[in-house]
Amino acid sequence: MSQTRSTCVACSRTSDELPIVRIEYQGAVIGICPQHLPILIHDPTSLAGRLAGAESMKAADHHD
Repeated sequence: MSQTRSTCVACSRTSDELPIVRIEYQGAVIGICPQHLPILIHDPTSLAGRLAGAESMKAADHHD
């Protein structure tokens, strides 16, 4: 049985190095490590060039 290692879309580290959260986006599964998950939530445009469509994503609205 063949296994594919998940890779963080932000830092390219693999699941051999740290946990990777897998997320479905635009019909594909992407991976992101816990360290970079806040970037996906708060500053997704910084992933432009690494994640298709990131340049048009909006950051989460906070109502603290």
